[in-house]
Amino acid sequence: MPRDPYELLDVGRDASDQEIKKAFRQLARELHPDVNAHDPQSEEKLKELADAYEILSDAERRATYDRYGHEGLRSGGYAPDFDSFGSLGDLFSAFFGGGAFGGRAGPAQGEDVAVAIEVDLAEAAHGTSRKVAFDAIERCERCHGNGAEPGTPIATCERCGGAGQLQAVTRTAFGQMVRTMPCDACHGDGHIASEPCTECRGRGRMRVSREVELEVPAGIADGQRIRLSGRGHAGERGAPPGDLYVHVSVRPDERFLREGDDLITPLDLSAPLAALGTTLEIHTLDEPVTLEVPAGTQPGDVLSIRGQGMPSIGRSRRGELRVVVNVLVPRNLDAEQRELLTKLNATLTPENLRSDESILGKLKRVLGSRAA
Repeated sequence: MPRDPYELLDVGRDASDQEIKKAFRQLARELHPDVNAHDPQSEEKLKELADAYEILSDAERRATYDRYGHEGLRSGGYAPDFDSFGSLGDLFSAFFGGGAFGGRAGPAQGEDVAVAIEVDLAEAAHGTSRKVAFDAIERCERCHGNGAEPGTPIATCERCGGAGQLQAVTRTAFGQMVRTMPCDACHGDGHIASEPCTECRGRGRMRVSREVELEVPAGIADGQRIRLSGRGHAGERGAPPGDLYVHVSVRPDERFLREGDDLITPLDLSAPLAALGTTLEIHTLDEPVTLEVPAGTQPGDVLSIRGQGMPSIGRSRRGELRVVVNVLVPRNLDAEQRELLTKLNATLTPENLRSDESILGKLKRVLGSRAA
């Protein structure tokens, strides 16, 4: 079912024509080809948005929709027609003209490159380096990017007269619109090599294998990206290159959970030691550290060790290592053990078993919830 045009444009049913136009232009900016090359659904989204605007910008169509919905429009013969546009850029240009909202003319900037790497938690904590290999498009060194065999002439494109662009008139529901597109003969350059370069076949660029040394900063989190400016694909005919984006995955460490800059680890402790208190060595991302477990430690108690968590990117201060105590109740007791525990239980007083924790606090601790 088609979506409600008011919902698509995010306006109320009492919106004025000016409000509708403003909403359409603002939303259409977000679908501009310069910022949405990564989204394969951009063209369909813009067509859907344009359909909504076409309905609400016409008083008669809007009234029909308000009374009878999309079914009423269809029965009256209305149907959107945006399939004649060749691309998202063409469709956008038809509404706003070529180059609107920051659209660039001339050689296109190089595309970005994306790669992925994995590091373990200790590497994420201390920072590390990686060699990253990838394929990228670079300027052809033989023709220096102009696409012509060295020593051969470059002629002005006869199809566009050197402008690098062509204009086409399209009839739409909005009337006759002029759209601008790159020349299909010279691909927007305005010139054509009389003899194409034998190395790049006249394209001016070639695919090559690259390898860069990447510094992974201490404190990086799973899913974060590192941007290396200018290390992507070369731009067309001297335009600036794109960027290299490195997606970082941090492998899980079975010893720790990460929560922001803190690390969380469990500590299995027998019931007698929890009651008596003890001193233990606790593993960290670095060397083991000594932890004092106070007498009377309860199941779920959290003991914190400062400076043994993760750092924040760009800062030396590290978070905490939170040790969650898991008190182990002994099983499969032999006769002597049962006798000892029976004697102990007989000596316990209400003071030994008193808890200052509320019933709700106990439930939250047992269920693993947190107070707001």
